Amino acid sequence: MHCHNYEKNYSRRDFLTKTTMGIGAAALASLVNPGILNASPIDDPVNGALKSLHFAPRAKRIIYLFQSGGPSHLELYDHKPVLSERHSEELPESIRKGQRLTGMTAGQRSWPMARSAFSFSQHGQSGAWVSELLPHIGSIADKACFIKSMYTEAINHDPAITFFQTGSQHRGRPSIGSWLSYGLGSSNENLPAFCVLLSEGRRGGQPLYAHLWGSGFLESRHQGIQFRSGKDPVLYLNNPPGIEDADRRRQLDYLKQLQELQYEQEGDSEIQSKIAQYEMAYRMQSSVPETMDISDEPEYVFDMYGEDSRTPGTFAANCLLARRLAEKGVRFIQLYHQGWDQHSNLPKDIPTMAKSVDQPSAALVADLEQRGMLDDTLVIWGGEFGRTSYSQGRLTEDNYGRDHHPKCFSIWMAGGGVKAGLTYGETDDFGYNIVKDPVHVHDFQATLLHLLGIDHEKLTYKFQGRRFRLTDVHGKVMNQLLV
Repeated sequence: MHCHNYEKNYSRRDFLTKTTMGIGAAALASLVNPGILNASPIDDPVNGALKSLHFAPRAKRIIYLFQSGGPSHLELYDHKPVLSERHSEELPESIRKGQRLTGMTAGQRSWPMARSAFSFSQHGQSGAWVSELLPHIGSIADKACFIKSMYTEAINHDPAITFFQTGSQHRGRPSIGSWLSYGLGSSNENLPAFCVLLSEGRRGGQPLYAHLWGSGFLESRHQGIQFRSGKDPVLYLNNPPGIEDADRRRQLDYLKQLQELQYEQEGDSEIQSKIAQYEMAYRMQSSVPETMDISDEPEYVFDMYGEDSRTPGTFAANCLLARRLAEKGVRFIQLYHQGWDQHSNLPKDIPTMAKSVDQPSAALVADLEQRGMLDDTLVIWGGEFGRTSYSQGRLTEDNYGRDHHPKCFSIWMAGGGVKAGLTYGETDDFGYNIVKDPVHVHDFQATLLHLLGIDHEKLTYKFQGRRFRLTDVHGKVMNQLLV
């Protein structure tokens, strides 16, 4: 039975009659949400330079818990009984292999091995080794992917952190969050795509500089926005006394007209970036206070993250804010926690640091999971390098320190498409060299982009005659870590 309806020719009158309702509905929708008819609406997964993803993403967003100062893998994640057995013995030259040392230990007459002052135990069905300093992180071992074979070329703090965040040891390159803002755009028109939160576990930590969340040669609107504790989370965001919202709106409209005239004359894309930044700041005047106000969080959430979560500016409070920002659609949330540089007095100082991060780090993972967000949120925990298996300076029964060590160290990730309950890579018996499955910084960066649906070789920006990318000319995706 053939109906032949597909052969019917519709007149213009038929078309208008049958589509009027649809056009009217679309027009109404565009008034309610101006972005809905755009080629790349604000809630589209991609409205940045890439236009579309290279392949299906496993993660929508990243929360990076960066532990600034180089946390000791030998006290936290890499269990080495041999160091206990050979405590105070000289680290064999065959292990050191003439590797580069910092100026702080290169002149030492000896390099005595130092056992960890803290015990280790295995956790969960995965049997991951975790220090007694991190019982809460141990409790989520089956949700985490531990990488014990990270390595870097950088041996000092600022170049090493810069390397992790920008793919280069030299300042001036865009940070990870800036690359994502440029490539993917924003998921929330009222908040930046890239937010930064700072905290410290103890005083005297290595300083952090704004280039770590800077946009480098990308437009300035892609730089990270630092949120501070206190009544003004973002500096210069609020109106001055006596200035009403309508006054600010009128000022921005006039300023936009002047900037558009300037753009017509000069054609500088940075002018458009400034217009976008002013408009974002105006919208943030209402969105930021709402996001930063944690008074509506239930008591059980504060109990999860720990008592410090009630104190603005602490790592625990920032972890809670990171979850709130993730719920609002922020793509990249960077936490920096200072104080991990234990060149001496390590047995006394590192428990303070571990306590400040243990419960809130684990709570963040658990909180995301209970909200159904862990599967598409990648949580990262780690620093810029590890610490030496030998003691820096004098070694005693109850005191020692450890120097910087870039040749091997540990980080972990959870959610966002990485294998849960996996321990990947292995170091030698002294925790000094990698003996299995090395992971370079550029491999790590390539894998992060891959999880977000980005081919790291295709997210590029032409600057000074060369196409730059986060992974420079290196990096391979570590498919062994992925679900």
